[in-house]
Amino acid sequence: MRKSRFTEEQVIGVLREQEAGMQTGDLCRKHGISPATFYQWKAKFGGLEVSEARRLRTLEAENARLKKLLAEAMLDNAVLKDVASKKW
Repeated sequence: MRKSRFTEEQVIGVLREQEAGMQTGDLCRKHGISPATFYQWKAKFGGLEVSEARRLRTLEAENARLKKLLAEAMLDNAVLKDVASKKW
């Protein structure tokens, strides 16, 4: 997955500009983003503070790490079951 050009602070700043009354189309042109990107950001970061967005990012990273560990453990378990079921 490609890393975003914008940090959480910048994304929240863009969302604050829209909340202050700037038109969405003008805002997207100013920052060089598509309206779809803006609405994805709004769905993900709408109403968050910068500290909450940082915490969200760390939790997502931890969740991804734990999912990877679980997948590896399940794969090891499946391999061990397969080996144990075979007769030597």
